[in-house]
Amino acid sequence: MDSSVSDRLAALRATMRQHGVNALLIPAADPHLSEYLPAHWQARQWYSGFDGSAGSLVVTADEAALWTDSRYFAQAEQQLAGSGIALVKQGLPDSVEPVAWLQARLGAGQILAIAGDSIALSAQRQLRDALHAHGVAVRIDLDLAGEAWSGRPPLPTAPVTAHDPKYVDQSRASKLAQLREAMREQGANWHLLSSLDDIAWLLNLRGSDVECNPVFLAHLLVDADAQATLFVGTGKTGAAVQAALAADGVALADYAAIGPALQALAAPASILFDAARMASAVAACIPPQVQRIEAANPSTARKAIKSPVEIDHIRQVMRHDGAALVRAFCRLEQRLAAGVATSELDVDSLLHKERARQPAWVGESFATIAAYQASAALPHYRATPDQHRPLQRRGLLLVDSGGQYLGGTTDITRVLALGETTPEQRRDATLVLKGMIALSRAHFPQGASGPQLDALARAPLWEWGLDYGHGTGHGVGYFLNVHEGPHGIRPPRPGASLVPLEVGMLTSIEPGLYKPGRHGIRHENLAVVTAAQRTEFGAFLAFETLTLCPFDRRALEPGLLGAEERAWLNDYHMTVHAALAPLLEGDALTWLDTHCAPL
Repeated sequence: MDSSVSDRLAALRATMRQHGVNALLIPAADPHLSEYLPAHWQARQWYSGFDGSAGSLVVTADEAALWTDSRYFAQAEQQLAGSGIALVKQGLPDSVEPVAWLQARLGAGQILAIAGDSIALSAQRQLRDALHAHGVAVRIDLDLAGEAWSGRPPLPTAPVTAHDPKYVDQSRASKLAQLREAMREQGANWHLLSSLDDIAWLLNLRGSDVECNPVFLAHLLVDADAQATLFVGTGKTGAAVQAALAADGVALADYAAIGPALQALAAPASILFDAARMASAVAACIPPQVQRIEAANPSTARKAIKSPVEIDHIRQVMRHDGAALVRAFCRLEQRLAAGVATSELDVDSLLHKERARQPAWVGESFATIAAYQASAALPHYRATPDQHRPLQRRGLLLVDSGGQYLGGTTDITRVLALGETTPEQRRDATLVLKGMIALSRAHFPQGASGPQLDALARAPLWEWGLDYGHGTGHGVGYFLNVHEGPHGIRPPRPGASLVPLEVGMLTSIEPGLYKPGRHGIRHENLAVVTAAQRTEFGAFLAFETLTLCPFDRRALEPGLLGAEERAWLNDYHMTVHAALAPLLEGDALTWLDTHCAPL
């Protein structure tokens, strides 16, 4: 652990003392409650050294602790070693949550601070209520982490661009009209949006302020009539974008002007916003006399349902993405066969090179996970120049990667057998595949949600006393964030809402299995919800698999697959071959032929 982490914590504690603050909570968040953050808001990483996407740091005068989930346990243990920061593993039976940890350490008259631009209004209320009973005050008006941060990166300045009209199915004006209709239904004069993917989708704009996510920093204030204001960094929009926005009644203001604009609202105005996706500091600017209507952003649900035109674009993207993967995997095997020194880092390079050759490619949709053998037991492992494994002609390589294309976003995981494998590895890979097949083949009644289907993917593992600690599926954007709500496939959680799966929703299906120190398995496809049939019991839905890339049968134990599972796998490989063969030639086509041969 870099000794500078201790120095940074010392500077932070000095700042806390200056302001009379007894504890500081630093979540991984920005004013838009994004999953992935611009460097300017990566304070938790700066003060802890832990760079996972999920986790919160709490600092007191003499203690510090970091909370994260099972995806990052091993990574956090490694990155926190020697820092003096205790790791608290969330989700375990004996885990203590941050609020309970704080309640045990703070007393009446003491103060917890959290920057108001790094916590949702709904979460801040829960935190305030929980600590108020102990006489602890919560301040959101201090950004102590920012104040003590030496050399804090500036805000990003990348340009905002229009999404290519060739790939846009619905105009900006139409989306805004639908939004205003939803506002009127809820009695709102104004609607405030801070979630970046909602804003990008609604205005048919894209950016690159967040790595791998084609979004830009902005707030959007929409009135119920015909005007809206986009609060975005000065100079980030060119003349063409400005003119197009103006034609649809969207004015521009500086990013920092959102506060004064909200403060200028007057009664009897009413404003609609999502308290779970709105930073406390932003919501605090709304005058108390303005009526607040707290509900989900209407655009979030609309964005999740892809149109038939968008799905057709995604299908074409999947063909090109699949062809790129086949070429990369073929080249990887050739390098190993020729004895060329190859590491996990080279896998990333091969994938990038092949994807970059594809039409309408923009970039990666997330940092590639190329994890060999025991590395794959870390669900979010990332090889670095300082720490990576050389590949050998044996064992398993897990490759989780994705691309951003103008016509869609991809996310796929495959497990490759680089040579001899063990019976345990083949058994585990097959059990995970059985779960994927079970969910992929499912028919379910209209109105069913992801948590109601999650067990289908886990049942084959449960029979062997096995399980995994992450969700089974997440929504995926349309040339937007690779993780998108409101739907998801995960175990039921107390108090969590059940979002029905609807026709047009795009989701990953990605069961896994992780054995620390040995290996990790994850198979992942993207699928779209489709109409299946209507019976006397109502309408039923199903999944159409969109991802096109063979599974490595050398990593499987075919004897564990039933007749219907074999049929599904063979049919899938026939579909993959028919779609990709016209795009391939030479060794890559031969590789495809081999890997798509029926069991």
